[in-house]
Amino acid sequence: MTKLLSLNPDRLFPAEATTRAIARRLYEEVRALPIISPHGHTDPSWFADDAPFTDAVDLLLAPDHYLYRMLYSQGVDLADLGVPDRNGAPNIDRRKAWRIFARNFRLFRGTPSSLWLNHVFAEVFGFDVALEETTSDLYYDRINEMLARADFKPRALFERFNIEVLATTEGPADTLEHHAKIRASGWSGRVITTYRPDPVVDVEHEAFGEAMQIFAALTGQDVLDWRGYLAAHRQRRADFRAAGATATDHGHPTARTLDLAPVQAEALFRRIMTGKAEPGDAEAFRAQMLTEMARMSLEDGMVMQIHAGSSRNHNRPLLKSHGRDKGADIPQATEYVNGLRPLLDRFGNEKALNIILFTLDETVYSRELAPLAGHYPSLKLGPAWWFHDSPEGMMRFREQTTETAGFYNTVGFNDDTRAFLSIPARHDVARRVDCAFLARLVAEGRLDEDDAAQVAGDLAYALPKAAYRLS
Repeated sequence: MTKLLSLNPDRLFPAEATTRAIARRLYEEVRALPIISPHGHTDPSWFADDAPFTDAVDLLLAPDHYLYRMLYSQGVDLADLGVPDRNGAPNIDRRKAWRIFARNFRLFRGTPSSLWLNHVFAEVFGFDVALEETTSDLYYDRINEMLARADFKPRALFERFNIEVLATTEGPADTLEHHAKIRASGWSGRVITTYRPDPVVDVEHEAFGEAMQIFAALTGQDVLDWRGYLAAHRQRRADFRAAGATATDHGHPTARTLDLAPVQAEALFRRIMTGKAEPGDAEAFRAQMLTEMARMSLEDGMVMQIHAGSSRNHNRPLLKSHGRDKGADIPQATEYVNGLRPLLDRFGNEKALNIILFTLDETVYSRELAPLAGHYPSLKLGPAWWFHDSPEGMMRFREQTTETAGFYNTVGFNDDTRAFLSIPARHDVARRVDCAFLARLVAEGRLDEDDAAQVAGDLAYALPKAAYRLS
């Protein structure tokens, strides 16, 4: 018997009736607010070209590491799912790949991926039966049929999702031609970029040398000279601002910073560039560059995001065969109080500087991050990120940070996703969880409902817009 698909209107709200009723009222205040998506990894070419999406596999399955990492853990080969390796996308039977996904969709029960996908299936594509092996072909055919329609092209979906602004993420070697094409098209949708300099900051990255060559070519600077290298960053930051960027992003394994004297920083850079690096130099250089980027943010006004604590590409054989970002990144313990101190000693009291901190280490929420953001005017807390972008993770974040940092030293929600169609689903989950948390405060007499409604709206819309300087 085919299982029906229906979305519970009270999903993620408290089970207790009084608190649930408050959550419903708060949610109604924020449900239809425009989406601010200030940090993500969607492909800007989608919006530049506005071409129809290829099919269900290319759009929903192959690019989404949340999905294929689970399937991989259960013994499914990535090649059978259409996930590209170092030689490019495999030539597969795409219907068969979708059938593998459908047959294994049960693996996602209880995960945020199930919430997001069922929202997409019901709200975007209008399915009323669940995805399973017996409905695989129905899903595949209907999704592909709908993707060929004009109202399912990227720009139409952007407008349908009520997205006010969407930020993509590009590196210093990117020419930003897709963003130029978007601006030249006359389309009213606001798609901006974000400057992520990691490929020319992380000297342990296998593509560092190639990225540095492109960095030099795009800027005309001598990037093997310390002053020329910093000038190239300033130039690229200006290019990104011209393409709409208001923020930078830094994905470092730790939150360590340094504030070396100029002569020391230059000596560190010279050792690295001349192949004479000593143990620890790569980490020291990343640490120094966070402070240099904070200095540049004071100069040009760009918001600085630090995403720390991911042990990237933990599965080395998979890295060798498939390259980066294939679902093998693992959270690790991360220290912030002492790690950030050199940067904060130099710039932490600068009111014009806006640094947003993210973590994959939940043990530091109440011990380190909330007290830091609750004191330094330059710091704000980013939302529960990546592995913790879940109802439980979002609730833990609010419970462990609000008492010290409050709501207004946080920045609302950002979806940080490559999966375009999941954006409204992810924002809906965040709004529901925040309303559930606020409803509990109201029910316990700790917050007036009018104030809770104001906070709910700020978390959903006003705070991310202000934090990323998107007005």
